[in-house]
Order: sequence, then structure tokens, then C-alpha cells
Amino acid sequence: MENKKEEKIGFTIGKFAPLHKGHQYLIETALKEMDKVIVVVYDTDVIDIETEKRANWIKELYPNVEIKFAHNPPSKYGLDEESVNIQMKYLSNILKDEVPTHFYSSEKYGASVAKYMNIVDRRVDNERINVPIRATEIRNDIENNKKWIENKVYLDCKETKN
Repeated sequence: MENKKEEKIGFTIGKFAPLHKGHQYLIETALKEMDKVIVVVYDTDVIDIETEKRANWIKELYPNVEIKFAHNPPSKYGLDEESVNIQMKYLSNILKDEVPTHFYSSEKYGASVAKYMNIVDRRVDNERINVPIRATEIRNDIENNKKWIENKVYLDCKETKN
């Protein structure tokens, strides 16, 4: 009797405020390596664009990913044990019956998430060598950084500035 191969399920979390080439590189890496990819999009007030619209940018570019929403996330965050436990209980509730095997990130917190869930910590471009940009830099100067975002994302961001 043949053993059924375990489905590889990767997931990532983020504000995607805005979605940029670094996020895309991470999602594309996960799509190449996993059988299923889940993207959890968090509410945020760092950008005046609704969570659903930011999720839609991802869904339009990557129709095969599953989107989950992190509405009203806990305000306490950090790498200390209490903050990690609070965030992970919240995130586990969002994932519900999903059983991820890999956590994709480009951030230090990737180790905490993976350890808590007992899954693989898959870092992608942690040093920002392939895509040397952060969303904060784009928000601070969208015109000089528009090469790092898709045109639709750029237009949506410009619209909110007016």
C-alpha cells in the first residue's frame, strides 16, 4: 500500500501596506515550494487602504493563494513570550482547521511563529538582498519607490493620498 504524501502547506502574514516586490518574491517562493499557500492579511492603520482591497491585490496576482483576514488583531506584539503567545492564539484561531507545515517570512518573528506551531521556519530574502525595500520606505516616498510596486497598487495608494 502506498503512503499518501503529506500536503505541504505554507503560510505567511502581513499588512501588505502596500504590497510590494519583496512580498511578491516571498509569495512566489512559497507557491513554488508548497502544495497550498495561505496569506493572512492584517488590519492596520499605517495605510489608509482597507484590508479587503490590500487582500485583493494579492488575490488578483496570485489566484491560487487562500486569503484569510486578521481583523482587529491584538495590540500587544513583540518577541517576548507573552506577546508571542497572545499573537499566536489569535493567529491559530484565524487558521482554524488548517495545519501548516511551513511559515514564510522575511522577519525575525518567523522563528517565534514556527517554533510555537512546531513547523518549518522558511526565511525568504531575510537580508533584503533580492528585493532591497520595505513597505515603510514606500509609504514614506511612493514616487521614488514606485518601481517596487505593481501599477494597480501604486494607483490605489496615490488615490488615497489625494
